[in-house]
Amino acid sequence: MRFRIVASLGALAVLSGCILYAPVDLGALGSPGKLQETVVLGRAGAKLALIEVSGVIAEADSRSRIGISERPGLIVETRNALDRAAADEDVVGILLRINSPGGSVSASDTLHHEIESWKSEHKHPVVAYLNGIATSGGYYVAMASDRVIAHPSSVTGSIGVVMPGLSIEGLMEKYGVVDQTLTSGKFKDAGTLLRDMSSEERVQLSSVINDLFARFVDIVVKGRPELSREEITTLADGRVYSARQALESGLVDELGYLEDAVEELETRAGISESRVVTYHRANQTRENIYSRGPNISVQVTDVNLLPIRRSELAPGFYYLWPGALEP
Repeated sequence: MRFRIVASLGALAVLSGCILYAPVDLGALGSPGKLQETVVLGRAGAKLALIEVSGVIAEADSRSRIGISERPGLIVETRNALDRAAADEDVVGILLRINSPGGSVSASDTLHHEIESWKSEHKHPVVAYLNGIATSGGYYVAMASDRVIAHPSSVTGSIGVVMPGLSIEGLMEKYGVVDQTLTSGKFKDAGTLLRDMSSEERVQLSSVINDLFARFVDIVVKGRPELSREEITTLADGRVYSARQALESGLVDELGYLEDAVEELETRAGISESRVVTYHRANQTRENIYSRGPNISVQVTDVNLLPIRRSELAPGFYYLWPGALEP
């Protein structure tokens, strides 16, 4: 398929009188390319690596819209960026720009683990900047940082677990459709959409949610040592908070802009000036500190523009704010 596309483009160029001087590497079409570094702020001093946690947090890679290439998923790309930063002796800190409604439980936990491990191994500070939406799994990831700064108009919180689900049993009955699923145990198909959930199944699945919720609280307790577990549990009822509310409740350390987060990171790294760098693929441009590349997984820029629906969520447990999803 890729060969046919390239061949067609070549034929069109010839017919139009154009000459193709550059050879096309067919094998490179499916490659995301190597990570490149661009300085987006500052001219001298040590480096601070700006790493984005943007979009729904998931393990899966994503394909381009025309299906030719596959982009690394958020976890893979973050790990690549952390490895690149670790290999550069000039990098003395990480600035996490988080713009995410959260994602799956395991993906959020893995991302938190990767950042926390990097910080522990290399003894460099990490500052999280909450930009736009940084809820549930997005906030979970921020707990790996040394300080949390929120944009004045950002939204955060939504500490909790959700297991999406629905039942079409009534619809099936209306059209005479009967579920004939066979299972090895009474809980094997708990949560299926083909029938209503029994009270026993609700209790069993709720026990899993409670365990995962307890882990979320543990992470916040570790990341917010100035708050007691009781205070955090009270705050963790699933609601979202404005930046001001999050500051007043102790969920973030201060309100500010990206430049404020850079200054905070410089102070913690013990430097007076810095070069903020980003890592990106060859086809992604970076002009300044606010620049973003094309979609990797799902880019979150505005609640109403988030191109994912509740119905597209795979079965499972999520550290996710459903309010950020399309119906």
